[in-house]
Amino acid sequence: MPSACIQLAIRALQSAAQTAQESGSQGNFKRLIRSVLNEPEKFITDPHFADLATALVTQRDFQWPDPIHYKTWGAEHIEQAPRDQLELACSMPDAVAAALLPDAHLGYAVPIGTVFATRNTISPYVVGVDICCSMQLSVLDTPVPAEKLWASDKLDHSLQRGTRFGLGCEFKNKQQHDVMDDDWKISDVTKTRKDKAWRQLGTSGGGNHFVEYGLLTITETDNGLGVEPGEYMALMSHSGSRGVGLSVCDYYSDIARQQTPPQFEKLIRQKLTWLSLDSQAGQEYWQAMTLMGKYARANHEVIHHNVSRLADAQILSTVYNSHNFAWQEEHQGETLIVHRKGATPAAKGQMGVIPGSMGTPGYVVRGRGNPHSLASASHGAGRRMSRKKARTTFDFATVKKDLEKKGTRVLQAGADEVPGVYKDIEDVMAAQQDLVDIVACFNPKIVMMAPDQAKPWQKKKHGTDADW
Repeated sequence: MPSACIQLAIRALQSAAQTAQESGSQGNFKRLIRSVLNEPEKFITDPHFADLATALVTQRDFQWPDPIHYKTWGAEHIEQAPRDQLELACSMPDAVAAALLPDAHLGYAVPIGTVFATRNTISPYVVGVDICCSMQLSVLDTPVPAEKLWASDKLDHSLQRGTRFGLGCEFKNKQQHDVMDDDWKISDVTKTRKDKAWRQLGTSGGGNHFVEYGLLTITETDNGLGVEPGEYMALMSHSGSRGVGLSVCDYYSDIARQQTPPQFEKLIRQKLTWLSLDSQAGQEYWQAMTLMGKYARANHEVIHHNVSRLADAQILSTVYNSHNFAWQEEHQGETLIVHRKGATPAAKGQMGVIPGSMGTPGYVVRGRGNPHSLASASHGAGRRMSRKKARTTFDFATVKKDLEKKGTRVLQAGADEVPGVYKDIEDVMAAQQDLVDIVACFNPKIVMMAPDQAKPWQKKKHGTDADW
């Protein structure tokens, strides 16, 4: 019996026991309870047992939905655990279509690297905890330095001062962007966290978020970037909606859990809960998610503005895409809600950025609009190792020295983000040639990330002090 039914049973028994005691009919009490359990439909209108009887009938007549089928790219690069995770998600009511991409690995609710389409429902944890986690690449007008000139104090300082890294990091002096003039009162959670969001505007956060300079090689004339083929210095960032995005996810996930029928307890335990877009909570979440999308993009814009300005560079062209979001799109002849959890939108002709790691290439791509993947592609190389295992497997100082010998300087990061924890980006790209075309290659040269485990002095230096 699901936990919700147990709670109803306790309340019903307490009510019936009190009534029996008051009427002096305790002798019939056990027979009455046995009757409710055996024939609950007879007690649907009973003043003491109606809720319990209804729950028992619902549970008795419930049939678990047959899971929808999903298509997989790069199956040889995906372990069984994420497959099982998506299989469970495919039993959600209103699920229509799904795809598993070659960078897939375990995540919350569904694997990172999942595309998941539903009818008129949205799942906060399928969208993701970092709403609108996203990529941006800017082509700069700065001449490409000779190899040894990538070791530049100006470039280093622009990364160190132009943004902030680490859990909870903020700017001391608030950055400016039009997104803060939007309506943040659309939800209690966005209203109460607007000031925190403003302090974190332009920051990169922790985890796998980064900002880096690199060498961008463009080979195609029709490249979608508006610049001639050749080699360029470029700036690439990975960031999202920071703490406020996490708060929005958790707030509406709690509401979704309360509204999800108790017979789906197996889904509820995996945070596979949902909101109807016809409900007030569903509409609020959609509006809050949309605002988080604008805020995440504003983060990138502030980062690129600050960093390029400090480097005395002008931005010639920009590519942006999000990969933790939901869109209303037309697929299979109907309007669907397409959740992309660690997946890049790849409609025909749509530009995107798929990074590798701090020591491997990333790619600017053009979507091919493959309907079988719901016009989507991978969002990166994808992890092949947990952070905990990475910390016990790799010595960051050794990896850092090895990367520098190969031409990549890491200003700050941790062992949990070294190249060895990721799948081979070339294998991932080879597995999705029917999803995207490569138009440019980005090779990282100067990398900045959050430290693996920030010490108090590091959090202060890279967090709240904007003038260091």
